[in-house]
Order: sequence, then structure tokens, then C-alpha cells
Amino acid sequence: MGSTVVRVEGREVRLSNLEKVFWPGGITKGQLVEYYSDIAPVVIPHLRNRPLVMKRYPDGIGGESFYQKECPDYAPDWIETYPVSHSEKNINYIVCNDAATLVWLANQACIEIHAWLSVLDNVECPDIAVMDLDPSEGSTFDDVIDIALLCRRALEEYGLKPFAKTSGASGLHIFVPIESGYPFRTVTLAMQYIAGLITGVYPARATVERAVAKRAGKIYLDYLQNARGRTMAFQYSLRPLPGAPVSTPLLWEELEERRINPGSFNINTIFKRIDKYGDLLGDLRGHRRSLAGLLEAAGGTNRAGVTNTGVYTDIHP
Repeated sequence: MGSTVVRVEGREVRLSNLEKVFWPGGITKGQLVEYYSDIAPVVIPHLRNRPLVMKRYPDGIGGESFYQKECPDYAPDWIETYPVSHSEKNINYIVCNDAATLVWLANQACIEIHAWLSVLDNVECPDIAVMDLDPSEGSTFDDVIDIALLCRRALEEYGLKPFAKTSGASGLHIFVPIESGYPFRTVTLAMQYIAGLITGVYPARATVERAVAKRAGKIYLDYLQNARGRTMAFQYSLRPLPGAPVSTPLLWEELEERRINPGSFNINTIFKRIDKYGDLLGDLRGHRRSLAGLLEAAGGTNRAGVTNTGVYTDIHP
């Protein structure tokens, strides 16, 4: 398998091994690259100015995979990076603000696009809070929907505007645009409080138990995805599962009416959905709201992550 050079928005990008099969059924690396090239105008506004983590599958979804945070030395000099400090070490994260970078990432066998919940202007304070709803053995997608609708109601009670998308697997992600100014610890505290409310009213089907063996039949509300350095598979990311599913934005009405089959959103169908509905998360930034009411309910934590008693808030379990 050889290589070829393409021009993307004036940049030269070398592509290789395009005929290699990455998904069962014959979906190739070339189709992976083509997908991200075609979806670039929709997905780049969501990724703009966010540090990214690559999850690479050099031999497709049946082979070994690995996360890569540091931009490799061989990356073209036009690939934008941003240094973030981790335990006295800087990691130079890739920032994807253009189609050429996205195509280059796809050629690195980066099936999943994982992004920080904050942007470079204020990288220590997220502008999105998330709740990752992960079904356990013995639970159903209807159970996931039940928990998602409860989360929506709880978040709206505190003046927030939640958006839902499929995880690309069997769960759902709830994205909540927030004012950027709250540290990751504070945002995690806020979402921990929401998770506690849900598990309190629906303990038979909702849990915050971290041990997988103890979650049987329940939906795990993973509020810890809001911790500093955690990343989420963003909307329109492909996932490493048969059929090449796509993490897809949803209408709440679709969930209320149980009209969702997550497996139906994939590399071959997503563009028809975008043609029909547009980008359902396209106005995410326009709905950023304060966490003040939720934090007051959660214990009076302010933007600096300090309680009203002046004690530093540490939410790590």
C-alpha cells in the first residue's frame, strides 16, 4: 500500500494505506479520511481552540489502539499545538482549527476525536459540563433514555440548557454549555450533585458506583468526566465499533417518543440526518449559562472552587 499527497485548504497532507480495512464489512482507512474531510465544516466549530487527544487504531478496530496526547515530532510544522501543564510537565496538545489538521489526524488512524471541555482562552475552566450515561449489563437503551430525561429536567430546574447526543455506542452524552469561569473541580461538584439527585429518585436504575461489577442492571452517571484532563468523544466523532457508528446530536423529542436507535447513525447515514436537521448542537455556545444556582444547591461553592466557609472544595471520591 503506497501513499499519496492531497491539498486541503492550501495545505499538503500525505495519506497512506488508504485501502487498509479498518472496520468489519470492508470500511477502509480511506473512508475514514473521506468522512472527516466531508464532516469538517460541521465538526470543526465544535473542536475549535480545544486541546485534543488522539485515539489511534493503526490496524483498524480489531487491532491494538492507544491514546496519544503529545503531538508527535513528525507532525507538519503547520499543525497547531498548545502546551498544558500536568504535574510539572507540559504536554503539547494538537488543536484542530482547520480541515487540513482534521484530515491529517484521520491519516494517523485517529478514529475517535476526543476534546477537552475547555478552550484555549481559559483552558482551566470548562465551557461545557457533561454527564456520560453508560448502561451496564442488564439495562436497556430505554433505561438510558429514562435517566437522560431525568437529567434534563434536573438541569433545567437550575436554569441550564442541556443537549443530548448518542455516545456512538449504547449510551448517551448530555452536554451542558456553561459560562467559562468555574474550575474543573467546581464543575465536577455541580454534576456530582445532579447525579446524586438522579440516583436518589431512581436508585433501581441509576448509580454512581465506579466498580463495574456493582452496576448490574443500572445506568452509570459518570460525572467524573468533568475532571481536569478528561476528554470526551465529541459530536460527529466516529467510534471503533462494527458499522462505524457516529456520536450524533439528538432532539429531546426523539428521546421522549423513543424514536432512537443509536446503531442507525453511522458513517453512511449521518450526512442525510444533517441535511434533514442541520447541526442540532450548532448553537451550543449561544446557551452558556451560569452554574450559580446549581452550585448553591450543591453546597455554596463559588467560581474559585471555594465554599462559603473558605474551605477548598475537593470532589475527588
